[in-house]
Amino acid sequence: LPPRTMVEETILDLAQAAADFDDVVALLAKACQRRLTFPVLLRQSLDARPRSRWRDQIREALVDVASGVHSPLEHRYLRNVERAHGLPAADRQAQAVQNGRAIFRDVRYRRYRVVVELDGAAYHPAEKRLEDNRRDNAAGAQGLVTLRYGWSAVTKRPCQTAAEVAAALRAHGWSGQLRRCGPHCELPRT
Repeated sequence: LPPRTMVEETILDLAQAAADFDDVVALLAKACQRRLTFPVLLRQSLDARPRSRWRDQIREALVDVASGVHSPLEHRYLRNVERAHGLPAADRQAQAVQNGRAIFRDVRYRRYRVVVELDGAAYHPAEKRLEDNRRDNAAGAQGLVTLRYGWSAVTKRPCQTAAEVAAALRAHGWSGQLRRCGPHCELPRT
């Protein structure tokens, strides 16, 4: 006592009241990162509800969270940059050792030695830039190319961002072709 709801039900209730879908992704990712629940349990609870706002988008986001998406920015990168433009699938939250410490890279294209770090303002305040620079420099010394993008590059210029990532991948052996994300795609027509 007092009566309580299951964690999954509470998270889905909060998702229904969210102002936008980025808030829903943040909620799902944070709950799973903290190991309060798991994507499969959230999916089961979602499927048990007769109606749910954003049902299909939540299902897709849960798959992405299970693959390592930790934030709305990472979700938008996966959806609007990587998938939409046909970039190869990357590892998410890829563990590495740097200076004797375990670190996690947001997006790693292992085969091509390219890393993408996604810096949302909430998770990468200005005082973290020095640490980010050290990580990037150490990665460069190991032969990795690090590309760093913020909210604007992913949400307002996803096509240009995809072209930059593709150029880095091609410089390291990727032979794939970018595809246009839709009729208003800003990639040059081929």
